[in-house]
Amino acid sequence: MRPLPILAGLAALAVLIAMAWTVAVRTDAAHGTAEAASGPAVRARPPVMVVEDMPRLKASLDAMADSGRFTGAVLVARGDQVLFRQVYGMADREAGRPFELDTPLRLASVSKMFTAAAILRLQDEGVLSVEDPVCDWIADCPQAWSDIRVGHLISHQSGIPDLMARPGWGTRRVTPATLDELTRDSALYNLQFEPGSRVRYNNAGFNLAAAVVEAATGMPFPTYLERTFFEPLGMTRTGYDAVPDLAMGYANFPAGVTPQPGANVSIIPGAGALSSTVDDLLAWTWALHRGGLLSPEAHAALIADHAPVDTPDERRGGPRRHWGYGLFTRALGLQVEPAFDDVQIYHTGSWSGFRNMVIWQPEGEVVVIVLANNYHRRDEVFLISQQAVAEALGRPFPERIVPRD
Repeated sequence: MRPLPILAGLAALAVLIAMAWTVAVRTDAAHGTAEAASGPAVRARPPVMVVEDMPRLKASLDAMADSGRFTGAVLVARGDQVLFRQVYGMADREAGRPFELDTPLRLASVSKMFTAAAILRLQDEGVLSVEDPVCDWIADCPQAWSDIRVGHLISHQSGIPDLMARPGWGTRRVTPATLDELTRDSALYNLQFEPGSRVRYNNAGFNLAAAVVEAATGMPFPTYLERTFFEPLGMTRTGYDAVPDLAMGYANFPAGVTPQPGANVSIIPGAGALSSTVDDLLAWTWALHRGGLLSPEAHAALIADHAPVDTPDERRGGPRRHWGYGLFTRALGLQVEPAFDDVQIYHTGSWSGFRNMVIWQPEGEVVVIVLANNYHRRDEVFLISQQAVAEALGRPFPERIVPRD
């Protein structure tokens, strides 16, 4: 026998295998970025039909709907299976039009996750970075903004005063504006804090992020969303501002349930201007969190906590939320009884007669979408969302929200 040549041959073979493995790993690691750059992965969409496979949730929703405490749409999915899809009440009381399964509603601040995803998608493509100074992308940028980074805009850390914190908010609320006008208006105000040193909920930052997208792509922000996200994902009932068959929003006033037709989403183009359906949002949530829309690195940044380490706990009690890019993370189930502590990635929305909640529970791959066309049903929407998450995960079914101190 001649062991040395045999050993040498085996060693050479091992080197070749190692080289092949390294190439495979590098190729696989790059796959997420390449896939995100070429277009979002499109999963087969389930048929749009009534599904009521969650008996406790169904009973709770039936009771709320029968007593007039909820009108809107609810969808719950776990993995690839829709567990619940149903609508309740009137989409437009004045027109006598009931909700249908594909009725669109205004998303309000749920729209922020789309703006954040647009920024991260452009980062995946090498067009920009969340570390870029905002002034690299905004014309006539004021000196006060020199330390603001693009990432600050989509994590509520810019220090720019929010629209609702400025003098004349009542007039601005009802006055149409262009994105350029909103940008110039924001430039008139001093910063409230050093960029990146604090978090303060901020719609103006997301409007500026939309302006960054326009500057980086050369196309209107709604057009970018349509071409990059909505069309590839088959989100045919999703769009900017009003879409066909849009539900009317309502509010509870002393005179009764009152329509709220004056949405004027022109003043929140990057912060709350979209409308959609529960099934379009299911397709979106699957693409956003299950892979294909963003690279793994970009998705990790999307849901990471960008708030300063000394950010205080929530004013209403409990550990503070994590401030991601256009999303929050928190164990929302600690706010109901019986409580449960599963982490949820989410965003709420409220504007012009609408109240919404969209949740992704990563460990169980649970999606919960609650869209209501009544601004004053915040507690009902929140309780429904937590009942849905709990039943989908097999947790004790919440009966009420924990009273606030």
